[in-house]
Amino acid sequence: MRQVSVTRYVTPLKEGGSLPAIVEADDDGLYVLKFRGARQGERALVAELIGGGIARALGLRMPEIVLVDVDPALASTEPDAEIQDLIRASAGINLALDYLPGSLGFDPVVADPDPDLASRIVWLDAYLCNVDRTARNTNLLTWHGDTWLIDHGAALYFHHGDAPFETRVADPFPLIRDHVLLPCATSLASVAPKLTERLDADLIQAILAEIPDAWLQHPAYADAAGTRAGYVEFLIRRLDAPQAFVQEALDAIPAPV
Repeated sequence: MRQVSVTRYVTPLKEGGSLPAIVEADDDGLYVLKFRGARQGERALVAELIGGGIARALGLRMPEIVLVDVDPALASTEPDAEIQDLIRASAGINLALDYLPGSLGFDPVVADPDPDLASRIVWLDAYLCNVDRTARNTNLLTWHGDTWLIDHGAALYFHHGDAPFETRVADPFPLIRDHVLLPCATSLASVAPKLTERLDADLIQAILAEIPDAWLQHPAYADAAGTRAGYVEFLIRRLDAPQAFVQEALDAIPAPV
């Protein structure tokens, strides 16, 4: 994974609860920066990296994810005190997504999602227990005619608790009923086995290997290696049949009218 350094804080994205920002980096690119010092902390960055990596492995469109070094001195040029505090609290390595200029928020009323694409996204979010792809906040963008996924920071929500991740392997994830694309996910039963085949232990371990050790602190595990192994075990074992999260989603798909 590439690593860049922030050279300029451009503007905050205040519609995000964690106050992400558009920044310029030393490669002259623009990125949407997610701060490790934000309310949900480093676990949101872990979820972002895992979710983005798995989405890409499933053939879904994701902006490039990069690690970003933030110099706390950037706070000195920012007039907003809250943003100053956030920059200082986020000194060091953070995470960002490539900025997609001219992209538009996905509108479920206007859009007519392809059932195969909708089903793949629903499967991903049910697998990862992602609570944040609803009609109110789709976390989908339309760019050059394609649908792009963003913001997986609310996935794996259970890791904000104290229990080992492996205890949640068989969770059915009832909140999938609120997914913005669920009514269109009529191919879910047929795509589920195909998506499962695309994920294996080697791929999952490679995604987890990208996460900085400093982000992998959890009370259920003794150290970063243990936390990393906990994520890997959860993600591998959750693929085992029967996948309760798939049946939960199938049961929640609205009947055609």
